[in-house]
Amino acid sequence: MKQNLFVHDGRPLVSKIVYNGNLRKSIELSVSLIGGIKKIVKKGDTILLKPNYNTADPFPGSNDPQFIKAVIEMLYKAGAGKVIVGERTAFLHSRKVLEKAGVVKVAEEAGAEVRVFGKDGWHLIFDRKNWRRITVPGGQYLRKVSLAKEVLEIEKIVYVPLIKTHHAADFTGSIKLSMGFVKPFFDQIAFHLQHLREKLAEICLVAKPDLIIMDARKVFITGGPAKGELREPNLILASSNQVAIDIEGVKILQSYPGNGLEGKNVWDLIQIKHAIKLGLGPHNEKEYEVITP
Repeated sequence: MKQNLFVHDGRPLVSKIVYNGNLRKSIELSVSLIGGIKKIVKKGDTILLKPNYNTADPFPGSNDPQFIKAVIEMLYKAGAGKVIVGERTAFLHSRKVLEKAGVVKVAEEAGAEVRVFGKDGWHLIFDRKNWRRITVPGGQYLRKVSLAKEVLEIEKIVYVPLIKTHHAADFTGSIKLSMGFVKPFFDQIAFHLQHLREKLAEICLVAKPDLIIMDARKVFITGGPAKGELREPNLILASSNQVAIDIEGVKILQSYPGNGLEGKNVWDLIQIKHAIKLGLGPHNEKEYEVITP
């Protein structure tokens, strides 16, 4: 089981900073406030970096490629031996989506490998070699699931989620980012048939990031995930706890009048509530700490 290194007095830390115009320095500051990148990156480490590229829609429909590049550069600066940007999009030909989004070019320029989970194209349907069928310990709605082998075999994992409303799951943040590890078609269809929000929480029992860096410079406060009503909080958050950082992310969305989550208690949102029930995060605001410069 992974050890949570970004804590204070046993409480998960969440940093929240205003973007200062320099992406790399802002990202490094957000991570330094919770303990620094050296807490997880050791010389020669292979790091799996999981972005949000379900589609190629412009940021915040998907990640800003320059943000991903800055994170890659930070990881190499800290001593990483290899950074793998791993993703599976909503489409058969994920590589084309990632190229259209612009992330392949900038990630490779920064020295990272861009890897599509499983085989790309129609071969994905028959691909078993690149997926692992596992039992979810403690899963109530998700008993078994097929995940990309990388999430189970690469020791260090960094998430780079967005925060925005979502038409089917209430919101997209770091909890929902784990969905990108699930094998397409049959497993993903089963996810969406019923109890989607609970299953998103339960996948976090087996897919666990060491560090989460959330790009909240731009958000959708309605609609989502590909398009919606845009606002610009201009914030960057960092944590290692998916529940704590998603709570703070949702609070950002709810700070704008007319948001799609207006009038809802963040602690009662099913992704959050079920994740807490599973022991994945704080039960109240006293059980985590927000740090600002």
